[in-house]
Amino acid sequence: MASMPNYRPKQMSLGPLEREILSIIWELGSATVKDVHERILADPERELAYTSVTTVLRRLTEKGWLACDKKERTFSWRALVSRSQAQVIEAHDQLHKFLAVGNPDVVAAFADSLDSASLEQIEAIALRLAAARQAREE
Repeated sequence: MASMPNYRPKQMSLGPLEREILSIIWELGSATVKDVHERILADPERELAYTSVTTVLRRLTEKGWLACDKKERTFSWRALVSRSQAQVIEAHDQLHKFLAVGNPDVVAAFADSLDSASLEQIEAIALRLAAARQAREE
């Protein structure tokens, strides 16, 4: 089971292009503007200015998703959280937003619209919560 990472980006919200570029960085491990730009332009249907890639990489760095390293005259970006860590952080945030509704009747009303697979997932979560609570008490 994945746990909450110690590090968390300053700003969670990402636009579609930011998500795409972050995904490219995750795939490559680290990348230069040229690496990212070439990967995007590999799709003949796409057009994107080199400077736009630079701007998005800078923005992702400011938001705390990437770090920029300078090697000689070349800048290279790397992710500060892995894809799986980002999923855990996002799921944590979504769960807290959902629970912030605060009214159990409103939350329970969603149960009527769930399919059997979703209900099984909720039951599995409930079992894990019960096990975690019991382990804390022991």
